[in-house]
Amino acid sequence: MANQNSSTTRRNFLATTGAAAAALATPRWALGAAATSPNESVRFGLIGCGVRSRAFIGRASAVCDPDAERLGWGVETSGCGASKGVADLRRLLDDPDLDAIVVAAPDHWHAPAALLAMDAGKHVYVEKPSSHNFRESQLLVEGAERTGLVVQHGTQQRSRPFTRDAVQAIREGVVGDVLVAKAWNIQHRGSIGHASPTAVPEGVDYDQWVGPAEWMPFQKNRFHKDWHWWRNFGTGDIGNDGAHELDYARWGLGVDTLPHKVSAIGGKYFYDDDQQHPDTATCVFEFAPQEEGGRPRQLIFEMRLWSTNYPWNCDSGAEFYGDGGEVFLSKRGKHRVRDEKGQTVSENRAERSKNFEHLENFFGAIRNGDKLNAPMTTAHHTVALIHLANLSLRVGRSLTIDPKTEQIVGDPEAADLLKRTYREGGHWAVPKGV
Repeated sequence: MANQNSSTTRRNFLATTGAAAAALATPRWALGAAATSPNESVRFGLIGCGVRSRAFIGRASAVCDPDAERLGWGVETSGCGASKGVADLRRLLDDPDLDAIVVAAPDHWHAPAALLAMDAGKHVYVEKPSSHNFRESQLLVEGAERTGLVVQHGTQQRSRPFTRDAVQAIREGVVGDVLVAKAWNIQHRGSIGHASPTAVPEGVDYDQWVGPAEWMPFQKNRFHKDWHWWRNFGTGDIGNDGAHELDYARWGLGVDTLPHKVSAIGGKYFYDDDQQHPDTATCVFEFAPQEEGGRPRQLIFEMRLWSTNYPWNCDSGAEFYGDGGEVFLSKRGKHRVRDEKGQTVSENRAERSKNFEHLENFFGAIRNGDKLNAPMTTAHHTVALIHLANLSLRVGRSLTIDPKTEQIVGDPEAADLLKRTYREGGHWAVPKGV
């Protein structure tokens, strides 16, 4: 495979795209660089220098990306030095200077890279959704338990004081017994159009980018950012932005198992393009009583990717319906409590958060043994909703699940789709045990 980590690669990139690099070169302080002494810091390698990398790159000690242009930007912005910029993630796993790995690559790389990092003895922060499919999520739980390493899921609201306080009040009964939560992700995404395979752009190690996923020839509208909308690489917007809303909706609802019933309807109602995931969906999850004599609970998730008519003027959020009132909560910093008669009890706003608390929680768990806010067991119960909703949409029917065995009941076709097909002939990053 092509080696993209040489100083020559870096010089070529900066010479040919100097203007673009200057525009992207956000100061390190704005990207989260910490005034932490070296002996107190956790040295980590960052896999992926795309949009999500901006939350981490100011602190990265090494960077990895199979696109030479993005890699060059990552090296320059992080200040890690050309020798610490690589195209092959295995170089990071072999680096004794690194304590941890942050996985901010496309979804199809999340679990394979995280599992490889654990096998290499590295702590892991893996972006949401932690896995591309249900089986990979189970493997991440098993891997974290087997290795004893710190493995954090990138659902940042778990560490945000504003959200934590609001959820704690819900769990303590601010509106009574909450039986239903409704979350939403509504925005105007835009079309990815129609395209055909073309030659791989110069400087892109496409074989490395596809990795263990099924091989597909390069096509512009399934590469950078557009990979989200292809089943081979992404989980759609249910797994992209919806991961956050599903996570704190499930958290506030107080359910810590898998649902026993899932029903999702939707499809491509609006866009005529190459997207394989729905642009419109309504997904319902029913949870059996969490304790003896308890009540069932329901979580509803709505997604519309062609609208800017938001509930409560907020593109994403969740409502919690209790027998004593209702709570509205959004990661946008909005929070309101109403009583059973619909009268507002309290309403407050929070400033936009950079979400550095979640990375600090990860570092604290490594350095001091702090309790992790989003471990893999928590991640699994959230991303399972993503995978089960996408599966229900794909097969066009409701699913019944046994939460204890984590098996789909009475539907062999759907059960077979809990895992994925990897690249024919095998690949070094295919997880063991799939």
